[in-house]
Amino acid sequence: MPGLIGKKIGMTSVFSADGKNIPCTVIEVGPCVVTQVKTVENDGYAALQLGFIEKKEKHTTKPEAGHFAKAGVAPQRHLAEFKNFEGEYKLGDTITVDFLNDTKFVDVIGTSKGKGYQGVVKRHGFGGVGQSTHGQHNRLRAPGSIGACSYPAKVFKGMRMAGQMGHDRVTVQNLQVVKVMPENNLLIVKGSIPGHKGSIVLIEK
Repeated sequence: MPGLIGKKIGMTSVFSADGKNIPCTVIEVGPCVVTQVKTVENDGYAALQLGFIEKKEKHTTKPEAGHFAKAGVAPQRHLAEFKNFEGEYKLGDTITVDFLNDTKFVDVIGTSKGKGYQGVVKRHGFGGVGQSTHGQHNRLRAPGSIGACSYPAKVFKGMRMAGQMGHDRVTVQNLQVVKVMPENNLLIVKGSIPGHKGSIVLIEK
């Protein structure tokens, strides 16, 4: 789907026409520059590669510098590909948040906050082990049995256990577009999106 790259600014709330308080997320969307135009003839599929947020040349590798020089744009910090763009775009073209003016709903893709190493109660919602009597001491948040001993004599893949939680790619679908503010490159959507303040997200129509 066509879309743009943005940065999560934070959360706020707005009042609807009927007086309801709606929680919203503010996203800085674009301006994004076209750094590569992929075609079916050359690449096997049609897509646009967009860049977001300029960076210094000293922080750019030589292959990246050549790639951006070919497009005639300044080095970009973040790159992403989007398909199914309508209309023709050329290298160096700038796409702003105006692209989403007539859009009512968007999908937002981001990286969720990392929670570190967590136990099964927090990570998977386990209820803990039953009663606190009958010899229970300090095992209320333990996972319990993870398999039989004699057969199959192993722990199956996918067993829900303690481990790293968060820092996953998360897609939130069908978020309502509350307001588009072209003068500030801002998009306001209803509800929350994954990631911390300042994290990079992809916004798809």
